[in-house]
Amino acid sequence: MTDPVRYERRGRLALVTMNRPRYRNAQNSAMTYALDAAFTRAVDDDEVAVIVLAGAGDHFSAGHDIGTPERDADTPFPRRALLWWDHTGRAGADRRYSREAEVYLGMCRRWRDIPKPAVAMVQGACIAGGLMLAWVCDLIVAADDAFFADPVLRMGVPGVEYFAHPWMLGPRFAREVLFTGDRFDAQRAYQVGMVNRVVPRAELETATFALAERIAAMPGFGLSLAKRAMNQCEDLMGMRAGMDAAFGLHHLAHAYNAEVTGNPLGGLDAAAMKRSAS
Repeated sequence: MTDPVRYERRGRLALVTMNRPRYRNAQNSAMTYALDAAFTRAVDDDEVAVIVLAGAGDHFSAGHDIGTPERDADTPFPRRALLWWDHTGRAGADRRYSREAEVYLGMCRRWRDIPKPAVAMVQGACIAGGLMLAWVCDLIVAADDAFFADPVLRMGVPGVEYFAHPWMLGPRFAREVLFTGDRFDAQRAYQVGMVNRVVPRAELETATFALAERIAAMPGFGLSLAKRAMNQCEDLMGMRAGMDAAFGLHHLAHAYNAEVTGNPLGGLDAAAMKRSAS
């Protein structure tokens, strides 16, 4: 097995790359904790001013791993985001809630609070859990071939765990994205303010690193304070409380699915989700 995440220093920048291209960088727990280790390494390195998050291959991330041979939902990992019990010894809603509170919502909130600016470099698919990873970054540079979606309502689940949709997309467009599950392209994402720049695919890395280098030239402590100010303002606009409320509804949906269909995902796997979109 190759490392699920690669780490590289480029001067004042840390490049963190999701490295499961065979599975369109679907996020299993091993990748999640490897991302956390890479982000921690970047935070602890005084020479790193800005983090760039990327995905190897043709796609940024197709979302959470719900069906690859390396899916590891039943594997215990040392918990880092929350002081909570291990999910693998639990059952039913307790098991799902414990895992997702740590691996999905908790980790994303932990990464949003990184005191160094992060820039997402997005190409190809950025779906569901992929949106969560892009959204925790401070800026997003998208290739013109990038496309985005949160299609999990097809499973009867009201959006991904890190429910930032109203703040990232605006309430009206967020409703459209959730209610239809349809994809939207990079230009539409730019129009609604979700991404900062759209560039040709061949220029994505150059454009992203040029922006990151410009940010890296600013005073580091000032950047951390500006980032914290922005995060606090979003939370005063209800982002954190709204996310908590939505996370409870997310798990109500899982429990309903488990009772009615016998499967918390409503019986859909990755292949079925893809078919439902066609």
